Amino acid sequence: MVDGEVVAQLRAAGCVFAEDEARLIRETATTPADVEAMVVRRVAGEPLEHVLGWAEFAGLRVAVAPGVFVPRHRSELLVDLARQRVRPGSVVVDLCCGTGALGLAVVAATEGVELHAADVDPVAVACARRNVEPAGRLHEGDLYDALPGELRGRVDVLLASPPYVPTEAIALMPPEARDHEPRTALDGGGDGLALVRRIAAGAPRWLSGDGVVLIEMSAAQAAAAVDAVKDAGLAAHALHDDEGEATVVVAEAAETESRHLRSG
Repeated sequence: MVDGEVVAQLRAAGCVFAEDEARLIRETATTPADVEAMVVRRVAGEPLEHVLGWAEFAGLRVAVAPGVFVPRHRSELLVDLARQRVRPGSVVVDLCCGTGALGLAVVAATEGVELHAADVDPVAVACARRNVEPAGRLHEGDLYDALPGELRGRVDVLLASPPYVPTEAIALMPPEARDHEPRTALDGGGDGLALVRRIAAGAPRWLSGDGVVLIEMSAAQAAAAVDAVKDAGLAAHALHDDEGEATVVVAEAAETESRHLRSG
C-alpha cells in the first residue's frame, strides 16, 4: 500500500489530519502488512492511539492499549499544576489513572518522588504498569480502596481525571470515544460529578498536612464541583485554560490555602 493510498483511505474515512496519521502509521509499522492492518483498524473507527499503540502526552510517549482511555492534551493543565507542588520526597497519587500518563508526567521532572497510580479497570492497570513501573506502583481497585493503608495522611499531591461525562451525554460523544473507550472511564453519573464527589469526600483522610487535590472536569461543571469539594470540608477554587479548553478544581485544607495565600 503506497502513501497516497493510505492518505486517501484515511481521508475518505473522515480523518481530518490524514497526512499526519499516515506518517505516524508508517513510522510505527514494521512491515507493509502492519501498515495495511493499521489502516483497516483506523478506517473502521478505532482511535489513532489504539492503532499506533502509543500517544504523545506532556512530552512523553506512553503506551496505549485497546479498551483503555486515551490521555487528552487538555489534561496537561492538571499535570502542570501538580508539578508546581511536587518536591523531592513528595507522595503523588494518580486516581482513575487509565494509562498512567498523568502521574508519570508529574514525577518525570522531579527525582525522588513516590508515585502511586490506581484504576478500577484491570485492562487499564495492565497498560499503566507498562508506563509507570519502575517509576511508581500500580494498584487495582475502586478509588481509595485500591491504595495501601500506609498512604493515609501522607499524600502531598492527589490528582485525578475521573469520568465526568453526564450519562445522557455519552451518546453525543464522538464514536472513537463512546465505542472504543471503556464506559467506566467516561460515565460520571447524572450530572457527571459522581466520582468528583467521592474523590473529594475521601481526600481529607489521605492528604498530608500540606496536601492538595487536583481534579479535572469541564468548565460547565466547575462551579458545582467547587461546591461539592467544599462540602467535603476542603477549600477549593477552579482554574481554567481557555486555549487548552481545560478546567481543574484545586482543593486543600482551609488552613493550608490561607497559608499559601499569605506566603504568595
